[in-house]
Amino acid sequence: MDYLGIDDEEFIRGKVPMTKKEIRILSLVKARLSPQSVVYDIGAGTGAISVEAARLASEGRVYALERNPEAITLIKANAANFALRNITVINEEAPCGIASLPMCDAVFVGGSGGRLVPILDAVSKKLKAGGRIVVNCITVQSLMQGIEYFRARDTEYSYETIQVQVTHLQQVGPYDMAKAVNPVYILTAKKWDKDQNGLADMDEKAV
Repeated sequence: MDYLGIDDEEFIRGKVPMTKKEIRILSLVKARLSPQSVVYDIGAGTGAISVEAARLASEGRVYALERNPEAITLIKANAANFALRNITVINEEAPCGIASLPMCDAVFVGGSGGRLVPILDAVSKKLKAGGRIVVNCITVQSLMQGIEYFRARDTEYSYETIQVQVTHLQQVGPYDMAKAVNPVYILTAKKWDKDQNGLADMDEKAV
């Protein structure tokens, strides 16, 4: 299994937003991927999460959905740059394109284009029992949409949310100055396995 946390500079970037390394690491850990996982990366951007997920799910497949033509080019370029053959790039604006995909083990939602609820409706039909949905939110409004969605479905999902604030030290002459990255909310929902009689086991909640 490949390591997590490829340096941001190793990706071909262009002008498309990219999920930064520290957020990718946490998001991938939350998703609990196995080598055989089938993964959706919705609003895949540059494909940074798709690439990292494909390296972890080396015997599975990652479906990267993206509407931006420039981003589609970047995802393909980054997949080729890391010699990955298990990424399928789909030029669709989600939730379009989801219905035709195979059942999945994990879903990452980055950009939702204001369609978070219909996207979650679509992926919920495709997510296997025990599977996880990881939603990265920059705004409180998107976060609350996600929380309200899973709270209203508490017989089907358990969820938890963390806020991540990363600060890098940047050398400025003889000093090291703090340079903060915008905070990100990571919302993780796990689909209950009916064989567990509706008992959630989000390990992250254990004290």
